[in-house]
Amino acid sequence: MHLSENEGVEGNTFVVTGGLGFVGAALCLELARRGARQVRAFDLRDSSPWSDDLRNSGVRCIQGDVTRKQDVDKALDGADCVLHLASYGMSGKEMLQFGRCDEVNINGTCNVLEAVFKHEITRLVYVSTYNVVFGGKEIRNGNESLPYYPLDDHVDAYGRSKSIAEQLVLKSNGRPFKNGGKKLYTCAVRPAAIYGPGEDRHLPRIVTLAKMGLLLFKTGEPSVKTDWIYVENLVLAIILASMGLLDDIPGREGEPVAAGQPYFVSDGSPVNTFEFLRPFLRSLDYDLPSFTISVPFAVTLGKIFQGVYTVLYPWLSKSWLPQPLILPAEVYKVGVTHYFSYLKAKEELGYVPFKSSKEGMAATISYWQERKQRSLDGPTIFTWLAVALGMSALFAAGWLPEVGPVPFLRALSLFFFRTMTMVRAVFIISVALHVGEGIYAWSLAKRVDPGNAMGWFWQTSALGFFSMRFLLKRAKDHHQA
Repeated sequence: MHLSENEGVEGNTFVVTGGLGFVGAALCLELARRGARQVRAFDLRDSSPWSDDLRNSGVRCIQGDVTRKQDVDKALDGADCVLHLASYGMSGKEMLQFGRCDEVNINGTCNVLEAVFKHEITRLVYVSTYNVVFGGKEIRNGNESLPYYPLDDHVDAYGRSKSIAEQLVLKSNGRPFKNGGKKLYTCAVRPAAIYGPGEDRHLPRIVTLAKMGLLLFKTGEPSVKTDWIYVENLVLAIILASMGLLDDIPGREGEPVAAGQPYFVSDGSPVNTFEFLRPFLRSLDYDLPSFTISVPFAVTLGKIFQGVYTVLYPWLSKSWLPQPLILPAEVYKVGVTHYFSYLKAKEELGYVPFKSSKEGMAATISYWQERKQRSLDGPTIFTWLAVALGMSALFAAGWLPEVGPVPFLRALSLFFFRTMTMVRAVFIISVALHVGEGIYAWSLAKRVDPGNAMGWFWQTSALGFFSMRFLLKRAKDHHQA
C-alpha cells in the first residue's frame, strides 16, 4: 500500500477512544500534526498528564464512558474514522475485576459498533492485543493465521474479553449501512508490550517494585523471548491501519486492503524481557535480581496472590491497596516465549518501525532519569522495616510495662547497653540525631531539590543516615551538573 503520508487523515474527523491515555494521547497529537480536520479524545477521565498538550494542539477532549451508549453516540456523531483504544484490565489489580473488564472491553466495543452504524462511519480500527492468540503456550514467529486462543482457557479476563471484542469488530467488517451505498470497514492492530516516555502501566510498576526492593526474582529461562513496541511505532501502525480501510484508493475501489484483517505489530526484535529491562533499571541505579524461579512455581505464586486479592475484591479499585507482586497471566507474558512477525503489516500497510528498540529505550531512559530527579528517592522497604522495628524495640524496652514481648526486648537491650538508663539514653539520642539530620536534610534539599524539601525532612527524620545518603548523592550530582 503506497499512499501519501497524510492520506485519509487530512480533512477528516477522528475519534480516539481512550484518547487521554498514554497511547491515545500520542495518537491524537500525531493525527493533529498530520492535518486532521478535528481530533476528539474520548475518555472516562477529564484530565491526564497529556491534557494540556492535547488542548494546545487543538484536540477536543470529551469526557464520557464507553459503557454508556449515549456518551459514545454523542462523541462519534459526525466522525469519519474511529480508533478504538479504550480498554480495561491490562495488568495488576485491574486484571481481577472481571465484571469491569467485560463491561468496558465487550459492552463498550458493542456501543462503539452501534454508534458507528448509526452515524455511518466507514472506518473503525480496533487496538487489540497479542493475548487474543496467546495464553501461555510457546509461539515463535507467529502470524495472523493462528487461531484465537480458546476462550475458556484464558487465565485472565483481559485476554478473553479483548478476544471477544476483536472478533465482534472483525465480523462487522463489510456490513452495509441502512441507507445503502456505503459499508463499514474494520481491522484490528495487535501490539506487543508497549513502552516509551510516559508509559503508565508496566514501567512505573516495575520501578516501584525495584525502589522498594521487591523485585525479588526473574521468571523463566534466559532463552525466553517476547516482543515490545515503542509508542511512536504503535501510533504509526494505527494510522497506517486507518489508511488501509480507505475504499477509494485507485485500483482498489470498494476493496480496502485492511478490511476485516488483524495485524501483529512490534519493534521487530524479540528479546528476553529481563535483559530488555536491565539497562533501563541500571540507569536508575536499580538492579535486576539474580535469583530465577521456574514458570510453574511462579504461576503457583501468582495464583496465591490472585486468591488473596480476590478476597479483597471490594477494595481492588482503592489506591491504598498495593498492586499484587505477580499474577498468573503476567508470569506467562514474561516467562514463556511468544513473538510474532509483522510481515503482513509491512506488506499490506507499509508498516516499518519508525524507531528501533535501542532508540526507543534511550528515550525512555532519559525520561525516567529526569523523572527520578524530580521525585523523592530513598531506601527499600526492608530498611524502613528494620529502622521502625529497631526504634520501636528500644522504646518498648525503655518505657513499656513487662507484657508480651517486652521482657525479651528489655533483656536483649540490657545485654548490649547494660543499664536501663543507657537504654533510654540511646533511644533519646537516636531520636535527637534523626530529627537533627531531618532538619539538615530540609536545609540541604532547599538548595538541591526544593520541590521535595519537606519529604526529605520527614523521611530523614524517620530513617536518619539511611535516607541522608540518598540526598547527599543527589547534592553531589547537582553540584557536578
